[in-house]
Amino acid sequence: MSLIRLTINRISYSQTHNGAYALLLNEKNGERKLPVIIGGFEAQSIAVALEKEIKPPRPLTHDLFKNFSDCFEIKIKQVIIHKIVDGVFFSSLICVRDKIEEIIDSRTSDAIALAIRFNSPIFTYEDVLDKAGIIIKPGDSKKNKKGTTKQNPTIKKIDYSKLSVGQLEKAIEIAVKNEDYELAAYLRDEINRKK
Repeated sequence: MSLIRLTINRISYSQTHNGAYALLLNEKNGERKLPVIIGGFEAQSIAVALEKEIKPPRPLTHDLFKNFSDCFEIKIKQVIIHKIVDGVFFSSLICVRDKIEEIIDSRTSDAIALAIRFNSPIFTYEDVLDKAGIIIKPGDSKKNKKGTTKQNPTIKKIDYSKLSVGQLEKAIEIAVKNEDYELAAYLRDEINRKK
């Protein structure tokens, strides 16, 4: 069975699973998307790895794993999401050390958090995309009664759109110091909208 390359599209608050997040993966050469429900810690770790400017004051668990692997010259060659059973994805890390390949079982959220840090490709199989893949047409995003996309409730109820870029940059620094990476990512997006 041939492998299908996936790329990370975005992370959003899950409207169907309380306290969880939806990680959306894109089929690289196709229209299908693979939504994976992940926990808050994993969402934070993935968001921090994606946002290169945000450096946590202490290493997160996945950063520690990367540092440990670097010390012992272990590389993650690729991540494969190889099956889905009852809505749960199963993944493997394909690791290499001294030209010897090892396959290690992993939760999908951890595998993706590590793939980002190792700059490793993420793959799946056709049968996984057939079972769990979706096609999102333009205008399909869920809207609330006011016609706006639902936001993560952990974002503080402040109208950040009224702050200057300088004020937003200061707020990002505070958010990072408080290890509130979700808020930092939200503020970064607000700065990008202003530019």
